[in-house]
Amino acid sequence: MGPEHEKDLLKLLQENAKLSYETLATMLGEEVETVRQRVESWEQDGIIRGYAAIVNWDRVDEDRVTAIIEVTVIPQRSVGFDEVARRIYRFPEVQAVLLLSGSYDLQVVVEGHRIQEVARFVSERLAAIDFIQSTTTHFILKTYKVDGVVLEDGDDDQRLVITP
Repeated sequence: MGPEHEKDLLKLLQENAKLSYETLATMLGEEVETVRQRVESWEQDGIIRGYAAIVNWDRVDEDRVTAIIEVTVIPQRSVGFDEVARRIYRFPEVQAVLLLSGSYDLQVVVEGHRIQEVARFVSERLAAIDFIQSTTTHFILKTYKVDGVVLEDGDDDQRLVITP
């Protein structure tokens, strides 16, 4: 399998991990066994880290709260961003940690059942980590699109119909 088909295969799996090896092979013009071996190799090598469903939690769980937290780190010679990120992502409430360029260093995505629960996490756990200078918390009010998938049905057009 050539590199161009490998990238196409990864994109197809990312868009819909439920596609069968047979369907993927047909779409790429490859042998089924070649596709199966490539996917299994990526799984073993850690390139494919897992498979997940994209869920519109706004329709399922009314008590779910998600926050994006901007974290500024005090630079230290002995502790880099990777070590601070490791300390943060070990908490079960943390869904994602990203190192960014710009006005803050790390972006942390946290989920909880109530605003107070997330606020307590920030004040008691996150802010207490050595080398964290400041945090700014943003609560997500509504999610429109995740991982390229639009969560809105699209048939909720609220415009008034005007007829002659």
